[in-house]
Amino acid sequence: MFSIIFLQLSGGISSMLPFLAMILVLYFFMIRPQMTRQKKEKAFQAEIKKGGKVVTSSGIHGKIAEIHEADNTVTIETAAGKIKFERSAISMELSKKVNVSEKS
Repeated sequence: MFSIIFLQLSGGISSMLPFLAMILVLYFFMIRPQMTRQKKEKAFQAEIKKGGKVVTSSGIHGKIAEIHEADNTVTIETAAGKIKFERSAISMELSKKVNVSEKS
């Protein structure tokens, strides 16, 4: 009687094993790298300094002219003039992007 119950339970577990494996693969290849990328981006946005060259998420290149702590915005000086952005719209520092492309 116990062997019949054990066989039924092991059959249920083995049928769920591929589904559990897919969830693990999804977590380690998609969710976890995204979380680390978000942590790095958040740390970068917290350490933004005046005068740094940056690229916004929309692709605008410029230099940080002013930092407004009250409303969490940054004024970026571009060739066309000064534009005010949310701090979260700044994606990376320009010097880091140049260094990465030179290494490739």
